[in-house]
Amino acid sequence: MDTVEKIVEDFASDIAMSPFSSGTRLRDMIRAIRACKTAAEERAVVRRECAAIRTAISENEPELRHRNMAKLMFIHMLGYPTHFAQMECLKLIAAAGYPEKRVGYLGLMLLLDERQEVLMLVTNSLKQDLNHPNQFIVGLALCALGNICSAEMARDLSPEVERLMRSREVNTKKKAALCSIRIVRKVPDLAENFMALAASLLKEKHHGVLISAIQLCTELCKASKDALEYLRKNCIEGLVRILRDVSNSSYAPEYDVSGIADPFLHIRVLKLMRILGQGDADCSEYMNDILAQVATKTESNKNAGNAILYECVQTIMGIEATSGLRVLAINILGRFLSNRDNNIRYVALNMLMRAIAVDVLAVQRHRTTILECVKDADASIRKRALELVFLLVNDTNVKPLTKELIDYLSIADPDFKGDLTEKLCSIVEKFSQEKLWYLDQMIKVLSLAGNHVKDDVCHALIVVLSNGSELQGYSVRSLYKALQAYGKQGSLVRVAVWCIGEYGEMLVNNVGMLDGEEPVMVTESGAVDAVEIALNRHSADATTGAMCLVALLKLSSRFPSTSERVKQIVARNKENVVLELQQRSIEFSSIIQRHQSIRSSLLERMPVLDEASYLVKRATATQATISADKLAPTVAPGGLKLPNGVAKPTSAPLADLLDLSSDGAPASTTTSTTTPNGFLQDLLGIGGVSTGTTGVPSIASTDILMDLLSIGSSPSQNGTPGQAESKPVHAVPEAIDLLGSLSSTTSVSAETKPTHLVSQDMDLLDGLSSSTSVSGLEKTVHPSITAFQSATLKITFDFKRQPGNPRETTIHATFTNLTSSTYTDFIFQAAVPKFIQLKLDPASGNTVPANGNGSVTQGLNVTNNQQGQKPLAMRIRMSYKVNGEDRLEQGQVSNFPSGL
Repeated sequence: MDTVEKIVEDFASDIAMSPFSSGTRLRDMIRAIRACKTAAEERAVVRRECAAIRTAISENEPELRHRNMAKLMFIHMLGYPTHFAQMECLKLIAAAGYPEKRVGYLGLMLLLDERQEVLMLVTNSLKQDLNHPNQFIVGLALCALGNICSAEMARDLSPEVERLMRSREVNTKKKAALCSIRIVRKVPDLAENFMALAASLLKEKHHGVLISAIQLCTELCKASKDALEYLRKNCIEGLVRILRDVSNSSYAPEYDVSGIADPFLHIRVLKLMRILGQGDADCSEYMNDILAQVATKTESNKNAGNAILYECVQTIMGIEATSGLRVLAINILGRFLSNRDNNIRYVALNMLMRAIAVDVLAVQRHRTTILECVKDADASIRKRALELVFLLVNDTNVKPLTKELIDYLSIADPDFKGDLTEKLCSIVEKFSQEKLWYLDQMIKVLSLAGNHVKDDVCHALIVVLSNGSELQGYSVRSLYKALQAYGKQGSLVRVAVWCIGEYGEMLVNNVGMLDGEEPVMVTESGAVDAVEIALNRHSADATTGAMCLVALLKLSSRFPSTSERVKQIVARNKENVVLELQQRSIEFSSIIQRHQSIRSSLLERMPVLDEASYLVKRATATQATISADKLAPTVAPGGLKLPNGVAKPTSAPLADLLDLSSDGAPASTTTSTTTPNGFLQDLLGIGGVSTGTTGVPSIASTDILMDLLSIGSSPSQNGTPGQAESKPVHAVPEAIDLLGSLSSTTSVSAETKPTHLVSQDMDLLDGLSSSTSVSGLEKTVHPSITAFQSATLKITFDFKRQPGNPRETTIHATFTNLTSSTYTDFIFQAAVPKFIQLKLDPASGNTVPANGNGSVTQGLNVTNNQQGQKPLAMRIRMSYKVNGEDRLEQGQVSNFPSGL
């Protein structure tokens, strides 16, 4: 018994003292660290261990070196510094035995990287180990070199790696090929040394060597064009043979994955084929047969098979494959869409988006399945499928696709409605060929998801409604019915209220009935009820509330019998907490009570909005900056395609014309650009005044919507120039009636005194009649000029100026056609230097008769902020159509009368 106990004790002692045994010290340290309850305790344990290791290093104890290195690697993985033991790695690598070298190389790869200067000292040891007779030590050196090789080490040791790639040992060849990948990445110039070796390795039978060789070939193709051409000539046959052999091979347990023979080798070969066949018709033709075989024979009921099929599809789409092979690949993706695995469906949708550029007709065949993916429960699949549907839409399938998406919109998740609504609006705007269909679809979208529709979409709809006189009655009736059913949708309410205010008499009298349309029985009081309900329901929204008040004011003029009721509704908002609504309520009440004589003319229907100008403005709003000396892009293809008779100019916006600054400073456009979220502010005049570079408020917007109810003048127009530049605009403490203080006996001077805070009500239009005398406003007339004349077009400018404001000039432009052909879709654009402000009024028409038999006129208001120092200067551009052909003329006006 004693003998047995002695033997066990001796064996335990041998294990504890052997420098290569597993030992217990590392396990003890791990247990101590895991037992720590706080970070401070852990740091204390690590400090003690590091101190003990430093002591062992300073005492040069070789029997503990490997054990200390193991502990240091664990400490390094915890994130603590271990730089003090880097030389220990080199000492272990320099040892003679395999166990020490294994720990040393492991520590070298873990504790050091290629940026460490210490690494230079290991090059000699690596070279010796690469020539070692023991293949396992050679494998350690190759593994370390492949992980931390620097450019200098690559140049020094590449001959040894090339020699080892010719070795008879399978593992050595495999590791040498992997190591050469690192060498090629670090020093691409060495790629030519490995081309022939990589091609020769493709003849091996061992799958590990083949995968390594294929990875090396892939890296060589990326590193060198010469290598790419070499491998195309020498490797295609070998790759096809490998793929055919592995596809037709019998069951092999060491390579089998779910019944598929070595899917990893399959995928590597297919990736390399894609690189070699891209842009090369001969290589692609050689691959077609084997790719078709892999695509048809590979089973898709296993994940490994799906991985091979997906890579095969990518290869077919990446090379110069035949059309039949591409259809086969897209059909495989179509099968993927029916898979229950969300990951497979997602990658199929991604691949189909790329396949559209190759063969859109083949993708269109799977449109139904893609539409089903839009309704999927997974959010990522829904979004990707929606993007794919958007790419599939064209003029032939837009109506059925839009119907499917709108039907789904009513049941879509709230978090998905925003994306779906945005895509729907883009589709309807981009592909609509009929105004009626466009209006129907937009009203449906507004009804189902009006809270998700952006302001610029509503603005575009209002522009279309303004231009479509034959559909205004139908539109206001449709919007009224939608408002009754979906009154909580904010964007729908705004568009409907605007239409009711503009075309309320069409709603009540059923004007403009279309064939098959059912009449809507709405009384005058019913129209007011609809707007009142919208006002009460959306009272917290200042924009909607302001639009409702404007609509009520217009209805009071169109329906005189409702005037008293409208007055009461408007008066209720005089104490509204929203200042904008309070101010409008006070002004509108004054109009209803005191200004009956001018109310009808004041509240006339808005003029037709210029759709072409809006499209240009909308396109420029998406640009962050516009260079003054560079033409801006043309209108994006997402614009409306409605045949409304208004040209959509392909020319750049007004900013193109601004290279007029005489002092060489970069010119800046004076046209105010409205962001997509701010078009309703344009409709109602809500928002601050933009200030130009001279400190004078800008009045240069060419959008006529800005003129709605802007009855008064800006401070720069009413006061003297000095006052406009120096006096800040202050808030008025009490309600001011801006429409009331002009009586019939009031004489207004152009040079007014400085305006101070007003503490009592005043009405600027009170008592204003046709007999009102307004002194000091007689205009100074300057001689007219011929601003532009060519063989086809003549433009004359007539000038008028107010004596009290010498900076401001009104220009009356007349456009005359000098040819025998009528000009249609005529558009005039102008631009001025930065010290001039410009406002363009709407033109009298867009058709210029032939042979001078009539003309088109347009007003321009110009403010020269450096009047007397710099003369007026202007660059003009005219676009029009002659027999359907676009024409463009431009020039510079520099012969303005002196003093302007």
